[in-house]
Order: sequence, then C-alpha cells, then structure tokens
Amino acid sequence: MNIAFVFPGQGSQHAEMLLAVPENDAFERLLDAAEALSGLELRAIVAQGGPEDLADTRVAQPLLYLTDWAWGVTLMETGIVPSMVAGHSLGEYAALATAGAFSVEAGLELVVERSKLMAATAAATSGTMAAVLGLEASSVAKTVDTIEGVWLANDNSPGQVVISGTDDAVARATEELVAAGARRIVPLKVSGPFHSPLMEPAALAFERILAQAEFRSPAIPVIQNTNPTLTTDSEEIRARLTGQITAPVRWTETMRAIAAEGPIAVVEAGPGSVLRGLSKGYDGVAALSVEETELERIAEEVS
Repeated sequence: MNIAFVFPGQGSQHAEMLLAVPENDAFERLLDAAEALSGLELRAIVAQGGPEDLADTRVAQPLLYLTDWAWGVTLMETGIVPSMVAGHSLGEYAALATAGAFSVEAGLELVVERSKLMAATAAATSGTMAAVLGLEASSVAKTVDTIEGVWLANDNSPGQVVISGTDDAVARATEELVAAGARRIVPLKVSGPFHSPLMEPAALAFERILAQAEFRSPAIPVIQNTNPTLTTDSEEIRARLTGQITAPVRWTETMRAIAAEGPIAVVEAGPGSVLRGLSKGYDGVAALSVEETELERIAEEVS
C-alpha cells in the first residue's frame, strides 16, 4: 500500500498541540529558534493564551510548521515512509521540509517571514473569510465571479469551499450563496482575507525572499496547492510556492491526485483531524490522524 503524509495548516492549531508531540530534542531546539526569529514567546502563548492568541498568524504559522514537521519525522523514524507528501496552505512548508526540498531550519526562516508579511498585509487590509457548505466549487465560483472583492480561496472537498475578500463583498456573497442553495455559511475567525489577491503585497515581498532561498530536489514527491501534481523538481517547487499566498488551495484536486495512486493510506501528520475528514469519500483511501491513532496502530494499518 502506498502512503501519503498530509500536513494541516492554519485553523488546526490548539492549546495541547505541543504536548502531543513525542519527545524530540531537535523540536525543542527549533522552538527556541522560532521564538528568537519571531520575537514571540510561542510556548507561553500556547500554554496561557486563548484561541484568539493562537489564531494570530505570526503565532500559528511557526508553531504549526514545527509541529507538523515533528510528526512527519516521528512517523518516518517509526518506519512509516511516505511515497508522497502534501500540505494544506501553511502545511505545504512542513511537507517540503519532510520531503527534503529544504532544511527544516531554512523552512522555519521562510515560515516566520511569511507569517510576518501576511500579518502586516492583513492588518492593513479589511477582509475576512467564510466557509460555504453544501455547494460545489464550480457553483461557488460562478456566484463570486459576479461580485467584486471576493474570491474562492479553498476548494477543500466537494461541498466544502471557502471564500475570501473584503468584509462587504463576503457579506454580499453570503446572501447570494444562500439564495443559490448553500446549506450553511460559516464566518471564519481569521485575521485577514488569505488566499486572495488582497494579499498581494505580502506575496510580492515574499516572492523576493523565495528567490534567494536554497531549494533541493526532494527525496519524496510533493503535491502543491497551486498545481496538484507530483513533482521532485526543485525549481518547479519554488515556482509553485511563489503564488501560494494569493492563489486558492486546491485540496479537492490534491486528494484526487493522491487517490489516483491508491490503494493508499493518508496519514495526517499534525494537530487535529481536519485533513483526515477531508480524505473521506475517495475510493481506495484509508485516512488516519496521528493525534487520534497510536503510532503502532498506524504502522499496522499501513503495512
């Protein structure tokens, strides 16, 4: 059976996520580095802060990146080696580090810079996001394409799509999507209109940083948000990553690409079980989550 590691992104963080990670000296060292690079007391924020503190993109991104990576490394040390990796938005960086596209330290530096740029752009830009339940991505796109200032941001699964844009545009889109048959619209607690053209200032600044970063050909094929096909080409990986901040997360296509390699076990390496849930309904796919299933059991399931 093939194995795919999938790494969650923002929204999956929770107060217990650091405690759930198996003991790892490198993880503690990297947390020290993350606090130094970010200028934030990340451990204290997780331990003492509330959901709003954890939702701060400057906090969530480095913590999720390192937690995801630590779980990926732990799985591999257990003898569970993936034949491909993918990550949802920020999770893509953990996927790339695990696959060997760059060192975990270099990835941490990229993630911290990404988080700062996105936070600054979000603070200067009025906008929000909302989950649309019960409509296909094509139907959502048809509606939002007629409204200025709102875009399809995440195609998570058939019937679960996220829109992003200005506050007024998302409010108008909400009304029209309900009229179009959406079962429910859920406003998301986010700090900005991520994965939309409104984040272009962050994307342009980060593109210059990516251009200077060292990328290697990974040992494990990766599937990326902006082009959900397998690749090990380092420059292709860099190019695909460049547009990620403003482009939609094409997770439905990612899961279809993974399922095409089936029968396959999809192991969510990181906090929560969001991606495990999004893996349901694909033929030949068995989905597991490291926070819900013991490593020994996962090893048995994927053998």
